[in-house]
Amino acid sequence: MRKVKIITDSCSDLTPELLERYGIDYARMNTVLDGETSPALLEWTPEEVHAFYDKMRAGKRITTTQVPTEEFRAIFEKYLSQDYDIVYVACCSKQSGSVNTARVVAEKMLPDYPGAAIYCIDALNSAMGEGLLSIVAASFVSEGLSADEVAEKVTAMRKNVNEYITVHSLDALARSGRLKASKAFIGNLMGVKPILTADYYGAQTPMKKVRGRQTSLREIVTLLKDAIDEDPKYPILFCHADCKQEEVDEILAMIREAIPNHEICVGYFGPIIGASIGPDAVGVFGIGREVTFGKEAGEN
Repeated sequence: MRKVKIITDSCSDLTPELLERYGIDYARMNTVLDGETSPALLEWTPEEVHAFYDKMRAGKRITTTQVPTEEFRAIFEKYLSQDYDIVYVACCSKQSGSVNTARVVAEKMLPDYPGAAIYCIDALNSAMGEGLLSIVAASFVSEGLSADEVAEKVTAMRKNVNEYITVHSLDALARSGRLKASKAFIGNLMGVKPILTADYYGAQTPMKKVRGRQTSLREIVTLLKDAIDEDPKYPILFCHADCKQEEVDEILAMIREAIPNHEICVGYFGPIIGASIGPDAVGVFGIGREVTFGKEAGEN
């Protein structure tokens, strides 16, 4: 059986430690600030994270690009040339065109590698939800599954990724166009904090509003507790957009108290998601029951 490599992208927000631990690689997207384009790297220091979000706090607008065609060619070539099959777990197509670009590139490259396969999967999630699905895929690889088996199982589990995010403001998300929300919701947030989730179709969607930062933090932990599997097979992922360490420690304590026996991995909202979500956002992610939020509304 051929070897299998899991690839994700800059939207996955996986830490360098998690990338190494699970043997995952990622395709680089780009950020653009003041006309300068830079690769969206996940290997950044706390100092670099703080500088990035401080620019946003100062009013700078950072824009992003999807994975360039040449980046896909390079990373696919790297592993195809080593006789790997590839499973690419991509940022939700509601938020990035990268998965479609990858499919086009793969179709053009595979004739040069007889017997090889590339599976491009729309994660129906972004941020550490996408990262968590990549970890699930890597776990299947470690169990000895083939690329087509991994792709099938991961595709079936996409709606079992539960994510809950709270932000200080919806301004960045609204400007980026990555938020599915009514004008009434966006325009009626005085004194309250929104709770966001990835809905049934993968759209980033406000699900409720609560009053105050502390309440919003407790709410996302409660929501995750209610949704998550009791079996601690997969870790809980927790990421933030340059929150103060005291607050990070407080949230960790909340999670540990509410959901004991699960490993908790902490990281940052990376450059791509961060540019859209803004400073001081907090998100928690876990594998659990099937997401049905938004299903009744139908896909728009």
